Amino acid sequence: MLPCWLAAFSLLTVGASADEFRTPSISAIRVEWRAVLDQLRSEINTQPAVVSAFTFASQRRAPRWDPRSMPALMQLNAITSPVFPGIGRSPVPVLLPFDTASYLDARQNGVPDTISVSRYQADFRPADLFHAGAAGYDAMFSLEPGAGDGMPQRTYAKPVEVQITGSILTYDLADPLAGKGEPVKALAAQFPDLRRFIREGYVRFAFTRFGVPYVVSIQCLDSTPRPRRLACREAYPVAERFLKALRIAGGQPSRPRRDVSSEIAERPIVPSPDFTYRPSGDIVANSGARKRGGRTDLTAYSQIRFPLEKAPAFARSQSFGKRKPDERGYPWQDNFCEARSFEVGQCAAGFGHQGQDIRPGACMAQNGESPGSCDPKQQAVVAVRDGVLIRSLKQQAATLQVNTRNEHIRFRYMHMNPSSLDADGILNGRQVAEGEKIGVASNYLDFPNGTSLHLHFDVQVFTRDGWIWVNPYTTLISAYERLLRGRGRELGTDPVAPAAVAHARPEDVLRPDPQEGGEGDN
Repeated sequence: MLPCWLAAFSLLTVGASADEFRTPSISAIRVEWRAVLDQLRSEINTQPAVVSAFTFASQRRAPRWDPRSMPALMQLNAITSPVFPGIGRSPVPVLLPFDTASYLDARQNGVPDTISVSRYQADFRPADLFHAGAAGYDAMFSLEPGAGDGMPQRTYAKPVEVQITGSILTYDLADPLAGKGEPVKALAAQFPDLRRFIREGYVRFAFTRFGVPYVVSIQCLDSTPRPRRLACREAYPVAERFLKALRIAGGQPSRPRRDVSSEIAERPIVPSPDFTYRPSGDIVANSGARKRGGRTDLTAYSQIRFPLEKAPAFARSQSFGKRKPDERGYPWQDNFCEARSFEVGQCAAGFGHQGQDIRPGACMAQNGESPGSCDPKQQAVVAVRDGVLIRSLKQQAATLQVNTRNEHIRFRYMHMNPSSLDADGILNGRQVAEGEKIGVASNYLDFPNGTSLHLHFDVQVFTRDGWIWVNPYTTLISAYERLLRGRGRELGTDPVAPAAVAHARPEDVLRPDPQEGGEGDN
């Protein structure tokens, strides 16, 4: 958070621009934990021998948010944590297709641990991903072709991946599509407020339980079933089987959260001598779907590290407007709403690019390196934050998820070669640190050399409709400014006033780092 005087100073230094970058507005919910205990009690009552393993008497001396006030939940976490490590970190009840009562009954009766856990998971394969953190939890399961008693035959020949998220945080978006959907009669008794809808490439089932928003989703196409393409109509019964099997598997109370209000985002004060960018929403003329324009979004959704290891970098369309930038790759230009067949609710036409193209500048040898040691095709792509990776074998996209007390957000990287990602262990559940190398900028799109050399980078935030794509352009500008240690200039605005910079306090000025950046042609 910026001090008031510094926020005011920042407004002065942007010249003619009255629009400042802002942090996102995020709502925090309160969990109805007593209702959770009642539901847990009813679930384990199906196995009388299991009831004795839980203590439902509360500890009156402990605050309601203290886990000790609900010993039954602590006991539940201890039982399920060998299957779902870290489950007790979730501040919301963890709903999973996992029959805890039958699992515990089997353990009490000496059933060996070698028995597949899938027998307690409605035939879903043990979690391909499970990650719980201070904002909630995310999990991914899969159903193999032919698995599941009573499931209809399907054309799609691969396992169907099902994701579920429960979150104590939801991002407040201006979203004209929010809240829509249709009920599912077969699940109305179990989920009275359940909504089913297809959005941004996924069929989604959204509901509220214990005051918490949950969304179950399956990636699919609203089209004819094919062996290599899952049709949404084939996904419906898989999702319904998943939902019917949901049980309380863990989670525990935490201190009450406050809503996170939007504020002016912190940016460097000293201007960059080179970096210029076009305004957010100013896409290449006629490049939008249905000839619609872009959408201005001045939200810096997270304070990230820039996804390429080194500057200069060129953020601009790889498909439209081949106007030559200057020698450092400037000015940048937004291409979030550029014409594609992908659904993007934040774009006026309803379709868009989902993210931003970033091309690395031609790298230059660093101090102590020979001129031939720098390969422009080996420029490192790095983790923008500490987080956990979401990616299955052979997938083209690698997603980095951040789950903290004040954030529940995802960052997706595309066009790196899947074989290299597989070999480097860029797979589900791997923890990475901010700045850690996770690949190199490449040109893979279905096959090597399938596109130009660049990185596609996008951002998703969690809402009551699930994970929604938002414009990463402002977030990337903010990150690049931190990499350069200098503030960029939006075209059409006045340059920063030298006199204003001269009066800035020395401790607030970010000075350029001679070890960062470099020049090169694009």
